[in-house]
Amino acid sequence: MTFYSKKVMNHFLNPRNVGYIKNADGIGEVGNPICGDMMTFYIKVSNNRIIDVKFQTFGCGAAIAVSSMVSEMVLGKTLEEVQCLTNDDVAQALDGLPSNKIHCSNLGADALHKAIENYKSKHQNDNILKK
Repeated sequence: MTFYSKKVMNHFLNPRNVGYIKNADGIGEVGNPICGDMMTFYIKVSNNRIIDVKFQTFGCGAAIAVSSMVSEMVLGKTLEEVQCLTNDDVAQALDGLPSNKIHCSNLGADALHKAIENYKSKHQNDNILKK
């Protein structure tokens, strides 16, 4: 039997920032074929800060809780701050995850990092034109 912290249960039962962003600045999607979890993060960026974030997750309670926590942790942060987010940061923010669910925290951080990579690749030409 797997036991979850109160924070994990709260984010699973009341997930924050669920949905998608139409015309998102960046989209990141990851999946784990072994457990079946799929996460997609959508971000809106202004002045190098994440001003909106939404997610869609298909998976277990831990995956949903991780997605919800990640979305709260990054809102208002700079892209550089968010790129430093680790799976350990996410697990700690949730007061821990069972060892068999720690891979979910990897997925959350990875999906968000992919959304930032997607944003940067879309805006790479903008930076070249400014120079």
